[in-house]
Amino acid sequence: MKISSFDFEKNTKTLIVAELSANHNQKFELALETIRAAKRAGADAIKFQTYTPDTITIDCDNKYFRDLLKGTIWEGKKFYDLYKTAFTPWEWHEDLFHTAEEEGLICFSSPFDKTAVDFLEQFDPPAYKIASFEICDIPLIEYTAGKGRPIIISTGIALPEDIELAVKTCRGVGNNDIVLLKCTSSYPAPIEEANLLTLPDMKKRFQVEVGLSDHTSGIVAPVVAVSLGARIIEKHFILDKSISSPDAAFSLDEKDFSEMVRAVRQAELALGEVEYKLSEIVHENRRFGRSLFVIKDIKKGEVFTEENIKPIRPFFGMHPKFLKEIIGTKAGKDYQRGEPFFL
Repeated sequence: MKISSFDFEKNTKTLIVAELSANHNQKFELALETIRAAKRAGADAIKFQTYTPDTITIDCDNKYFRDLLKGTIWEGKKFYDLYKTAFTPWEWHEDLFHTAEEEGLICFSSPFDKTAVDFLEQFDPPAYKIASFEICDIPLIEYTAGKGRPIIISTGIALPEDIELAVKTCRGVGNNDIVLLKCTSSYPAPIEEANLLTLPDMKKRFQVEVGLSDHTSGIVAPVVAVSLGARIIEKHFILDKSISSPDAAFSLDEKDFSEMVRAVRQAELALGEVEYKLSEIVHENRRFGRSLFVIKDIKKGEVFTEENIKPIRPFFGMHPKFLKEIIGTKAGKDYQRGEPFFL
């Protein structure tokens, strides 16, 4: 599977995605500068969200909508109005995609209905992302997967049967290029609810690539996720934390995002590969290991004991595994204290 130039089979690195989301604060120039900052911060890709308030919900104030945001960071806002302040104007998309291309960033979006998919097709996106709250929208998943592009699906509110149905739906239209993202749909998400051990289980259970869509406040979860097999890390990105964006509370600014990228890349280096062969420098440092040394002068014919032969550092004498065989036998020559022991 490939997402633009990122080949999941040949590339051992992690695809790091900066999520623009609502962090443009309805300002076009801010959106463009955020894309440029994401590149400076080390992102491989930038992702948008493509919807309007009317494609994601309806303007209604009955009991089903009125108190929906109670207990969230958006409490006090009307549900419909939240999306009026958060959506990315569709007329911006051409320039956003173009700017991302200029910066060398992979660029794609999350469509929230079929009209958004149709609209996005003109930009030839390398993938589509299905958001957590849309994982049960099977008609949308079927329509999107049917375009033949890789599908990234967040699983934030999903039960196992929801994930299974979403994956089955993609495969049902002949699309096997699927990445499932572990996600905690809480904003911001408590680190103790990340449950990242789900990642290897998800990969095995659904036979797909896996990643993390992270809403925790720091950078620990992405680094741990990479160590557990995540091939994509998606994190909300904001130019400046002082921006009063709806998503600011769980977004990283350029400095923190850069720190996350460095930590992820260090984690990749640390993981390396299955290897028991010692590097040249480590092999050289075996000299600091233990071996048998003479710790007391020994005359010819004298018995070897634990008082005159001992495993100590460095590693210039016989292997300590021979100590039991040697103790109780007699010296065939004189030995001086401090010399490596050999028979």
